[in-house]
Amino acid sequence: MNTAHLHIPDYIIIVVFLCITVYFGFRFSKGQNSTQSYFAANGKIPSWAIGFSILATLISSITFLAYPGEGYSSNWILLVQGLMVPIVLLTMIWFIVPLYRKVIGLSTYEYFEKRFGSFARYYSSLGFVLTHFSKMGTVFFLLSLALANMTGVNTLIIISVIGVVIIILALLGGIEAVIWLDVIQGFMLFGCGIACLIIILYSVNGGPAEVWHIASTNGHTGFGPYNFDFKKLTFIVMAINGIFYGIQKYGTDQTIVQRYLTAKSDRSAIKASLMGVFLLVPVWALFMFIGTALFAYYHQNPLPAGMRPDAIFPYFIVSKIPTGVVGLIIAALVSAAVCSLGADLNCLAAVGVEDYYKRFYPNKTDKEYLKAGKWIVVFAGIGSLLIAALYLSAGNEGVLGIVFTLYAIFSGGIAGIFLLGLFSSRANRQGVTIGIIACIVFTGYAFLTSTKIGTGSHKLLLLDLGKYNFTHNKLMLGVYSHFVVIIVGYIASLSFPKPDIDKKLLYSGWLHAKRNKEIENPE
Repeated sequence: MNTAHLHIPDYIIIVVFLCITVYFGFRFSKGQNSTQSYFAANGKIPSWAIGFSILATLISSITFLAYPGEGYSSNWILLVQGLMVPIVLLTMIWFIVPLYRKVIGLSTYEYFEKRFGSFARYYSSLGFVLTHFSKMGTVFFLLSLALANMTGVNTLIIISVIGVVIIILALLGGIEAVIWLDVIQGFMLFGCGIACLIIILYSVNGGPAEVWHIASTNGHTGFGPYNFDFKKLTFIVMAINGIFYGIQKYGTDQTIVQRYLTAKSDRSAIKASLMGVFLLVPVWALFMFIGTALFAYYHQNPLPAGMRPDAIFPYFIVSKIPTGVVGLIIAALVSAAVCSLGADLNCLAAVGVEDYYKRFYPNKTDKEYLKAGKWIVVFAGIGSLLIAALYLSAGNEGVLGIVFTLYAIFSGGIAGIFLLGLFSSRANRQGVTIGIIACIVFTGYAFLTSTKIGTGSHKLLLLDLGKYNFTHNKLMLGVYSHFVVIIVGYIASLSFPKPDIDKKLLYSGWLHAKRNKEIENPE
């Protein structure tokens, strides 16, 4: 990509934003004297701020760069996953929030242990850790690549500076600093996205109508193909994957569940969740359509040869956007990464302390647990920077597709465990343990028999079983893993005694309590 250097006003804006981020870390550091304040803000954050925080947590430089890249190179099929999330949320949020706020301390995976024992807890917790380390590496990779191309600054310097800023924010300010910075980031991201889209639309000869004509003529609109083919990326594959993504994200993901705990009440947490998701879908759609508009623009104005789809939006920004506005857009891009990664570090630390450190050191004081959490923030931040280097071998494959695939693999079966725990009073520890083991075996088989390594035309499967290879789209790997846990786990449970369950851990228990007005009415 041809590098277009920024002007002094752009650099000033970016530096000012980085200074504001560091200020937020120091500003909220004084109140971080317990694990509850550091990880849950003592449950005092207003719902509207949490809503923006949920938006910012799920939107990072992946959204800012990879969604336009996908919109440029294909149609809107990868947006289908996000469109399923509101449907799932409207169905489940009413009882998920009260459940977690009443039965866990800080870690989402405490619920899994209360239902199915420690093995279920650690399997789910480890899946969360692996998923978010892969995501954090992707965010750093995309951000450093984009900023290096935009500014000409060395990638290593960019990673180091941004990494230090993020670690300072998460280390000093805790979840409260992250949430309030999220509010600023939400406004910046949406405002800059709208500004970019307007500029692109009216830079095309013929305006918005011509953008639509070029995009639709060349197959860059729509959500298809719509056939029932699980071997290819189709609408049905993305829709099914999106349903389980929504269940897992809002029902089992620490980054979201921890937001429930920062709210003042169940009602406030539910409002925040609804606000977050109904802000989220328009932002996803906005950045996907930016890619579509870029396709139309560069259909009329050919790009330099060999440019990655993920690099096209940054190229347009530095070559076509006015000075000053470029600085604001890059600040929004950096902000998206900072907020998302800062939240990830805080949540990884919460899981590290609650699920692992406390297990090995059960008699420490709260201040010692807080200190351990801060050390985890530092080491997790450094680790994510190192993981970013692994993505350099991704070639020209879309980064968004890689992220979705890794999420499907590392999160195998977790939503299935959650659904069994929530809706089945018959499922027990022994049966679900067998279901998880079956899921691990299946995931390993599917991954090994569908993943090729090597270069060029010399790529070979990790394991070739001929006609018994896993040939379906890799996104279905995650979906099937949930069904494996549900089916095997339930059937295996029938061979063991029915468990004696605390009814508040079940959906039926929540429903009974609601009918008897034992829980807070969220409406």
